[in-house]
Parts: sequence; structure tokens; C-alpha cells
Amino acid sequence: MAVSASGLAAVRPTGEQSRRAIGAATIGNVMEWYDFGVFGFLAGSLALNFFPRDDPRTSLLNTFLIFGVGLVFRPLGGIVIGRMGDRRGRKPALVLTILMMAVGTVMIGLLPTYSAIGVLAPVGLLAARLLQGFSTGGEWGGSTAFMAEWSVEGQRGFYTSLQQMSVAGGSLLGVGLAALLTSWIGVQAINDWGWRIPFLLGGLFGPIGLWLRRRVDETPPFREVLAEGEGAEASTFGHAARAFGFTVLWTVSFYVFLTYMPTYTRTQLHLTAAQALWASTASLLALVVLVPLMGALSDRIGRKILLLTSCALCFVLPIPAFYVLTQGYGFASVVWIQIVFALAISLFSGPGPAAIAEMFPTRGRSTWMSSSYALAVAIFGGFAPFVSQWLIDVTGSRMAPTAYVMAAAAVSFWVIAGLRETAHESLR
Repeated sequence: MAVSASGLAAVRPTGEQSRRAIGAATIGNVMEWYDFGVFGFLAGSLALNFFPRDDPRTSLLNTFLIFGVGLVFRPLGGIVIGRMGDRRGRKPALVLTILMMAVGTVMIGLLPTYSAIGVLAPVGLLAARLLQGFSTGGEWGGSTAFMAEWSVEGQRGFYTSLQQMSVAGGSLLGVGLAALLTSWIGVQAINDWGWRIPFLLGGLFGPIGLWLRRRVDETPPFREVLAEGEGAEASTFGHAARAFGFTVLWTVSFYVFLTYMPTYTRTQLHLTAAQALWASTASLLALVVLVPLMGALSDRIGRKILLLTSCALCFVLPIPAFYVLTQGYGFASVVWIQIVFALAISLFSGPGPAAIAEMFPTRGRSTWMSSSYALAVAIFGGFAPFVSQWLIDVTGSRMAPTAYVMAAAAVSFWVIAGLRETAHESLR
């Protein structure tokens, strides 16, 4: 048993306690990110139902704009819910986020379409997306802090990687359901009414997630900080600035290679809607498998080597990969290239949650980590599908999204190269 700065005994979680708490958080995360991610996978259907159908390209851009604008509320959610997590505890903050997400998701599933209520339809869609964005702003940082603080020393990379595995798992559940529905009832039925099904099912996750999260205990480091009071080291703007730059590639690669790809492969490569969704399902499945492996590897060899390798791959791979995609080699080549992208992302997403949590002292970790991460996602990630589509429209080149990914890789490489290795240090 360690001793904190205040002289109080510092309780460290046992393996059994960690597994129980992190298991509950992981399952809740899957549900949360299913609700959030399904919007991107059904963007084509939403565009047809919430905007005029006489200009499909503009309608799709507007839908991606709402996708991005919804993320503008993430920093606000990160500040408000993150502060709640630092003042009242990680547990009540996570209970709040899953309830808010469920409400926003059901709203989308129940909204009347443009043909029924006109311009009020996209306004309602935006309101629901803003609520989802506010929720995720607190969810990501809160759940990452919760998992890091419940982790057993020496296994923090593995345990916190389950946070990113659950993000990918929720997205996998969303895209897999969309693919199954599209294959089963057809594109026309999906566009007419079937798009509502994944959103309405998402509303069922709220009570389940609430039950799971109410059963877990508060984290030991948070309880220690409460006991230490003002004597505990506090997070600062400097910590947040580093976390912001750290996150740029993380969010851009995820939203370009995973969220935007079903739309890209359908509209630019002329895959069928079902093929585009199944290709993304394969890449997300690979990500779910690879992320915890990379998290565990980072506990052994360190975080930085994997993070810098991911940045290098995301700078080198996009041009040759997109060149192959645009040569028309078909569905199989799309699947394999998306799996390669999943590997590159896993090198970041595996060690990433532990590395960003280790940047911050426990006092203020939830607020500063949530807000800095959410701000980077709002600026660079949430608008990534919009920017990608806009670049293609402006340049006329299907290769255009590569420039955005490569620029993000360069920024994050520079930031990470200046960080110290923290894999074998205790949380402060």
C-alpha cells in the first residue's frame, strides 16, 4: 500500500476490482459510441430525409456539416461534465453522459422528415446532434480517466485501450447493423424508413448503461485527491495544449478512415451501399482486435514508439493506398486497404488513452483532458467528413482527402516527439 502526499494510505485497485469496474465502463462505452457513430454510417439516408432531394450532393454536404457542427458542443460538454467528474466524481458524470446520449439518439429516430415539416426537420436533427455532442464531450475524457485510475500498475496501457476498443466496438455494432439492414431490406427501404431502426434501438441502451454504471465504485485516485484537497497537484493549460496537439491525428484518422469511408467508397468508388458498409465493418472488426494488443504492447515497450510509428504510417500510406483505391480493383482491395488503415489507427488508439491520461495529474484530469480532446475533435475530427467531401468537390480529385490526413500526422508527430515516456510511471 503506497502513501499519498497527504500522508494517507493510497489504496491501489486489485486485479478483480479493476476488471469489474473497467468491464462495466467498457460495455457502457460500446453503447454510447454505437449511438454516436451510427449517424455517420447512415449519412446518405439522413441526407435524403432531412434535406431537399433535388440536389443530393449539397444535401450530403449539409448532413456532414451537421455531423461536424454537432461536435462543436463537445468542448462545452468536456468542460461542464468534466468539471462535474472532478468535483463530484467520475461515476456520476458517466451516468449522466449515457442518459443524454440515449435521449439524443431517440430524438433522431423519431424526427419527422423534410417532406413532412420542411426546414424544421434539419433544425431538429441539429438539436439532437448537439445533445449527442455535448454528451460525448464528457464521455470520452470521463471514461478514459475512470479506466486509467482503476487500472493495475504496469497494465494501464492494456486496461485503458479497452476504452478505444469499446469506441470501435460501438462503431462496429452501428455499421454492422446498418450493413445487415441494408442487405436484408434493401437500399430503398433503408432510405424510406429503415434508417430509423438503428436510432430507436440505440435508445434501449440508456437503461442498460445506467444500471451498469451505477453498480461500480468511485476510483481510488479520485478518493485520494479528495482527501488531499488543495495539496494535490493540479492540471494546467500546458498539459491541455500538449493533449490538443496529441489528439489531432488520432481524431482525423478515425473520422476519415472509418466514419467517412462508407460514403467515400459508395460515392467515389461506386461500391454498393451494402459493400461499402461491409468493408467498414471488416476494418472496425480488425480495430477491435488490434487495439487491446497494442495497448498491452505499450506496457512492455513504451507508448511513444507505437504512437510515432502510427504518425509515420499515416503520413506515408494515404497516397499509395488511395491511388490503389481509385484504380477500380473492386471490393476486395477496398476491404484490405481499410484493414491496413485500421492497423495504423490501432498503433495510436492502443497506447493513446493511457498516454493522454498520464499527461495530467488526477486533480483536474477529467476537465482538462475532456475539454482539450473534445476541442481537437470538434475542430479537426468532426469536420473531417465534410472537409474530405469538400476537398474532392473543389479539386475534382478523389485523392484529395490524403492531404488532410498527412497534415494531421505531421502535427501529432511533432507534439509526441517532444513528450517524455510515461509507460512505466505511476499516475500523479
